[in-house]
Amino acid sequence: MEVPGLAHNISPLSPCAGMIKDLSALQLCERDGSKSQDGSMEALPVPQNIKISNITCDSFKICWDMEPSSKERITHYFIDLNKKENKNSNKFKHKDVPTKLVAKAVPLPMTVRGHWFLSPRTEYTVAVQTASKQTDGDYAISEWSEIVEFCTGDYSTVHLNQLLVKAEVIAGRMLPLSVFYRNQNKEYFDHAREDQGNMMLQAVKDNSGSHGSPISGKLEGVFFSCNTEFNTGKPPQDSPYGRQRFEVKADSLFNLDTNLYFGDFYCMYTAYHFVILVLAPKGSAGDDFCKGRLPALDLSNNSFLTCKQEEDGSLVFHHAQDVILEVIYTEPVDLAIGSVGEINGHQLMSMSTVNAKKDPSCKTCNISVGR
Repeated sequence: MEVPGLAHNISPLSPCAGMIKDLSALQLCERDGSKSQDGSMEALPVPQNIKISNITCDSFKICWDMEPSSKERITHYFIDLNKKENKNSNKFKHKDVPTKLVAKAVPLPMTVRGHWFLSPRTEYTVAVQTASKQTDGDYAISEWSEIVEFCTGDYSTVHLNQLLVKAEVIAGRMLPLSVFYRNQNKEYFDHAREDQGNMMLQAVKDNSGSHGSPISGKLEGVFFSCNTEFNTGKPPQDSPYGRQRFEVKADSLFNLDTNLYFGDFYCMYTAYHFVILVLAPKGSAGDDFCKGRLPALDLSNNSFLTCKQEEDGSLVFHHAQDVILEVIYTEPVDLAIGSVGEINGHQLMSMSTVNAKKDPSCKTCNISVGR
């Protein structure tokens, strides 16, 4: 059984949606005492050996050991849940949303679920009391259990598919492209030539985008762009990442031996929205990482980046017009397969997405789980 959720902010796509029927059992719990109200009852058992399991981005299961002889007297559990940095104070993640929960006593383990007080990839502390509701409405309560720490997980493919559907809505028409490109400073390319055998090596993806993205801080790759200007059909001459640009023909990285995955959808408090895609050669380490973690896209039929084979065997490529695509190629890239030149435009640092934080209030690119 689950700790019931609040009725507001429930999305039909939310895993919390089925819990509204138990709404009456969720209350604020004040952590201000441990004795029974009238002092006459035998002390209630303190939960021992707290165990947390089945952790997701917005739920977990909790169980503990308890004296069998006392179970009949227990009517409720009080659960004190806090972000780790706030474990000594009664903090709220959002206004008017409790982190102190009251649940009816049910067989353990019990599921605690709620995107309004649980965020992905976040450390929490939890402690438990047992309680017995008295005839006058007050509670007799046990001492608090030990404090246990745990960390919530990444978005699952269910959550990423929800983001994918939202991104498809605004992707726009498809425009042709012929190259992938990567901007950096001159020192970056000099280092690749002199110290890395003329190779651009993978780097771990930073923490930009959705907080629950399973690729942040884990997936390694070389980062490329592919958007073109509407009026010229060519890559833009401005870039936030450097004045030197490596260009490579699209089929060198994206072809029928490549798998394509959807990685994320986000914005940075601006009107621009970004979609992260992953290109992984079939059977590569990056491909193995993405399988089961990210939604796979049809190479020739998706809303963001396509590769279609013509009757003569040649490949044609298109990209979405209305989102900025960030493409992660999971293998090293040899500078010899492309060319490096200098752009004529400006280095627009304000457009950089390095460690950019996602706007949690944007209705276009957020879903009903922790941001």
